[in-house]
Amino acid sequence: MNDKARRDFLIKSGLGAGGLALSGLLPGGGFINASFASDLIAGADPLTPKQPHFPGKVKSVIWLHQDGAPSTIDFFDYKPELIKLHGQEVPASFLKGIKTSTQGGVGKLFASNRTWKQYGQSGAWFSDLVPNIAQHADKITFLKSSVTVGATHDISILKLNTGGLNPGRPSLGAWIQYALGTANPDLPAYVVLYNGNREPTGGSINWSSGFLPAVYQGTAFRPGDSPILHLDRPELIAAAQQSENLDLLKQLNNKVNSAYPNDSELQARGRAYDLAARMQVTAPEAVDLSKETAATKELYGLNDDATKSYGTTLLRARRLVERGVRFIQVVTGPQDINGTSRNWDAHQDLEENHGKHAKTVDKPIAGLLADLQSRGLLDSTLVVWTSEFGRTSYGQSGTGRDHNPWGYTQWFAGGGFKAGYTHGATDEIGLQVADKSLAVDTYDVHATVLNQLGLDHLKLIYQYQGRSERPTVVYGKVIKELIA
Repeated sequence: MNDKARRDFLIKSGLGAGGLALSGLLPGGGFINASFASDLIAGADPLTPKQPHFPGKVKSVIWLHQDGAPSTIDFFDYKPELIKLHGQEVPASFLKGIKTSTQGGVGKLFASNRTWKQYGQSGAWFSDLVPNIAQHADKITFLKSSVTVGATHDISILKLNTGGLNPGRPSLGAWIQYALGTANPDLPAYVVLYNGNREPTGGSINWSSGFLPAVYQGTAFRPGDSPILHLDRPELIAAAQQSENLDLLKQLNNKVNSAYPNDSELQARGRAYDLAARMQVTAPEAVDLSKETAATKELYGLNDDATKSYGTTLLRARRLVERGVRFIQVVTGPQDINGTSRNWDAHQDLEENHGKHAKTVDKPIAGLLADLQSRGLLDSTLVVWTSEFGRTSYGQSGTGRDHNPWGYTQWFAGGGFKAGYTHGATDEIGLQVADKSLAVDTYDVHATVLNQLGLDHLKLIYQYQGRSERPTVVYGKVIKELIA
């Protein structure tokens, strides 16, 4: 048996008895995946572009996570009955079926001081908090029957990004990298962007590769003028000298890798060095906004202190889309609320909290939608506006709202979704999904996003600890009503 035949036999037989022994050395003790094993043995790049299950409508996804959970009944879900019942106890009929108590218990109904209008041919309702996004009403697909499990931020954010309630599962972006590889070998295929002065809630576990090989994890770009740390070559090191150093490092890594061919952490580290070297040339240009026109900078709000930070983040997201990055996870940063750095989590002072956050994101998001459309990128890019859960229609301390996993709004734009369409609804006070048959869980959102990339969530499999794992665990369905 020649070398190629022997290699093919080992791969197709799951590496045989030797594979069982080697599998115990994998992170988490899982069985090695056949396709990844093939890459390791053959020396191929696991990020090589791969074909989807079927032709996809989307090349890139921009995942806009509003960290802390904004109150969508104060943005997109106009409820005249809630305004009418403001200050009263919640009628028992609206609490039917709610088994999980929220942190502050059930308070009195609370209607914030908003002005509402309908926009576009679709007649979608928007409050005065988001006047710029409202101008794009006919580009948006509303999902007003969103539900999730859990009502604590860390757990629900983890579920939003990975589908799991406990750490250890791959994020959606990692699954996409695993399935499709990279479209640009000089940039990460999965990038995380955030604004503000601290890392997002939950940190890197939310862009982890989980039990997938480490090469598929997200790459976080920090805020500011230098979003990628240690990218510049040291002043006293010439390009030729750096190249020689990297060649020596690669030889040493290859020697270690040959002894531990199944160690995905070693593989990922070696490929990270290679990618970092290439990124010294490509990445600074990708995130440099100096050559953007004055009109584009104004479109994203870069001339206003309130919108500059988040606008910079979204303009970088558009530039990454242009350069073939597949999944861009954007997380909103905190604001100063009464001297405290806070995200959207408005248990009190909702008016001030949401007023500041909305001003920060409204113009940049509207700018992103307009910019993508003007450049012919909106059809091939899916923008997802999302959060870990919503907020209740009853208040806390008379000025805020509690967590709501029973009925809230998310929305999509571009990417082959049905523009100007609304799926599902909440009840008359915006507390629960009105028609439970139309409820859409996080798993369904993931399945639908993957579908637009040409991926069947039921066929996207990775063998781990004897199980055939997939992105949506054992749940999820594609919401076909959302798709044009």
